[in-house]
Amino acid sequence: MDFKQITEKAIDVRKTYEQYEKHTLGKTWTKENLAQGFVGDVGDLMKLLMAKEGIRKIDNVDEKLAHELADCLWSIIILAQLYEVDLEKSFMDNMDALKTHIEGQATAK
Repeated sequence: MDFKQITEKAIDVRKTYEQYEKHTLGKTWTKENLAQGFVGDVGDLMKLLMAKEGIRKIDNVDEKLAHELADCLWSIIILAQLYEVDLEKSFMDNMDALKTHIEGQATAK
């Protein structure tokens, strides 16, 4: 599966959530609500990472960690789409810039 397919799947799931939100809440989540949900997911992710490091006890931590990482990725994709960010291009550009920077730092010493 390529990034475009992953993005399309995330958007499709968001549309399903919108139907659910309209049915249960009478309205859909705003961009801000989605960002707040993402922050909550990051908090959950941190607890799972702490469990992986032996600081917390959480049953089925590997399964839950995989789930939470996927939730966070979904949120990032949806926020990028809502704010009209070409995430694939931005990611590739950022990775190229980081690699160039790191390589420059490594050869400077």
